[in-house]
Amino acid sequence: MHSSTRFDIIAIGGSAGSLSVVARLLKALPGEMDTPVVLIMHRLKNVSSELNRLLAFGRPIQEPEDKERMKAGHIYLAPQNYHLLLEADGTFSLDYSELVHYSRPAIDESFYSIADAYGKRALGILLSGANADGAEGLARIVKNGGAGIVQDPMEAEFRIMPQAAIDMSADIKIMKTDEIISFIKDQYHTK
Repeated sequence: MHSSTRFDIIAIGGSAGSLSVVARLLKALPGEMDTPVVLIMHRLKNVSSELNRLLAFGRPIQEPEDKERMKAGHIYLAPQNYHLLLEADGTFSLDYSELVHYSRPAIDESFYSIADAYGKRALGILLSGANADGAEGLARIVKNGGAGIVQDPMEAEFRIMPQAAIDMSADIKIMKTDEIISFIKDQYHTK
């Protein structure tokens, strides 16, 4: 997949306190952006969820099927009660293995697969959350040459998740929500 930026995928992970930030990020995405976005949000299992409708701001958000090929410009949401993995051939894999950090979907599991499949072409963003899920996965994205951003813990409603990532890797960028939005827009040379 070849996008108009240096990234072939943007992965956003969040938990407690991240929903409003995710909504702001999605609203601000440039209209011409062809990079797919993958959202990994901690969600209650076996409870009806309208999250994909709540976050649809002019672009549909879909929960991918197993072995579905990722498409340019689409926004994907990790399904409830499955780890969402990305394969090197650009297809999704749904995994029902054990919980990680008490969660399924787990942000770490998605970030690991994205780091391994996309290397320097991956952008990982980790937002507010009340446990350390996503920290190791974001560190792997950075170690594999991709870019890693965390929401500034001073701005986050729950600091544990972004702080855990900061503690794990000195190369992770710390940004407030407006700075994350500007960073993404700068990839498309828009304001």
